[in-house]
Amino acid sequence: MILKFKNIAATALLSFYIAGNAQTGENPIIKDEFLGDPAALVHKGKVYLYAGHDEAPNDFNFYKMNEWKVYSSSDLKTWDKHPVPLKASDFAWASGDAWASQVIEKNGKFYWYVTVSHKTIPGKSIGVAVSDSPIGPFKDALGKALITNDMTKKTTIDWDDIDPTVYIDDKGQGWLFWGNTVCYYAKLKNNMTELDSEIKTVDLPKFTEAPYIHKKNGWYYLSYATGFPEKIAYAMSKSLDGPWEYKGILNELAGNSNTNHQSIIEFKGKDYFIYHNGAIEPNGGSFRRSVAIEHLYYNKDGSIKPIIMTTKGIN
Repeated sequence: MILKFKNIAATALLSFYIAGNAQTGENPIIKDEFLGDPAALVHKGKVYLYAGHDEAPNDFNFYKMNEWKVYSSSDLKTWDKHPVPLKASDFAWASGDAWASQVIEKNGKFYWYVTVSHKTIPGKSIGVAVSDSPIGPFKDALGKALITNDMTKKTTIDWDDIDPTVYIDDKGQGWLFWGNTVCYYAKLKNNMTELDSEIKTVDLPKFTEAPYIHKKNGWYYLSYATGFPEKIAYAMSKSLDGPWEYKGILNELAGNSNTNHQSIIEFKGKDYFIYHNGAIEPNGGSFRRSVAIEHLYYNKDGSIKPIIMTTKGIN
């Protein structure tokens, strides 16, 4: 009887293991919580995935986001969840709203650029947190915002200072891009917490938000959300100062989500496109999003083949 029970238990455990691993690599990659605005960092053989936690109840028709989450993976299929590394409340000058963000490493420090609402300056702002580890804990690096809405004058809206993305070029120069309706950019000082140039703009067709910079074979790529509901478009340049050549739509409308937000990485010799949709059933949607990953391929001229969104993912 005991032997029979052990055999049944072993069979059940094996079945559970197989069933669980059969789903790894499929989209959405994380199915037990809602996550939006994904950003990825490749570091020492792992990918670290950072995303805002969508906490809106089913009947709530706007974002409710108080914290960011971090996951890590060595194969993009099995993901380890880490303790909450950062909350909007960790910025004493912020009133809330843990919107889009990105983490980058420089000189052994990890800098997390985040979108939050400001307590005293109307509108969205960009803050910077720092840690000695990619999984945190992170702390406010400045004690104040890096970018506030009164620093940009190109629009009349107060949410144009969102969606920061940071790139460090081959000379070690840090660049910050961000924006909604207008794409802003500026150089960063070596400390990564101060601007080192005037704020400039990039002229892009139908720019909405979510700029992201990456480089491949001598080309810089600036991808971004366009229109609304949002698709992802992109442009190419030999310089981060431009000029940028518009190349068209990279990713069509994401399923069941008005917004789209992308991260593009190279990992273990392959290229990947990370984005969000609203695919978790039964309550996924524009304010309860989920993260997905697809393969990304380049043409011989450096342009990118259109992304094909799948439920299979990279499995």
